[in-house]
Amino acid sequence: QVQVVESGGGLVQPGGSLRLSCAASGSIFRVSAMGWYRQAPGKQRELVATVASGGSTNYADSVKGRFTISRDNAKNTVYLEMNSLKPEDTAVYYCNAVVWVTIHSARDYWGQGTQVTVSS
Repeated sequence: QVQVVESGGGLVQPGGSLRLSCAASGSIFRVSAMGWYRQAPGKQRELVATVASGGSTNYADSVKGRFTISRDNAKNTVYLEMNSLKPEDTAVYYCNAVVWVTIHSARDYWGQGTQVTVSS
């Protein structure tokens, strides 16, 4: 069994900052890509940022320069530092991890989501 658990969401004013964390745990051989996605009401889930095990990153254009993704491979944990938050960043944020449970078998795991609300 593998669990992916997010934390760190909440209510913040426009221009403020939040830090999300996500840890994968359980029967893990290794974790390759990890990332954050978000889904606003009435919209499809979209990519926010991803980070490979080697550290290379990818960001949605809408968050470039404001959000920073990082990871701690020893803890199978990924972080999302969000600065200069805007009301349009309001969404449920989901963590994704590509987990190898054996040397031959991998699949996507998703967290339960954490709400981020940017409002004055």
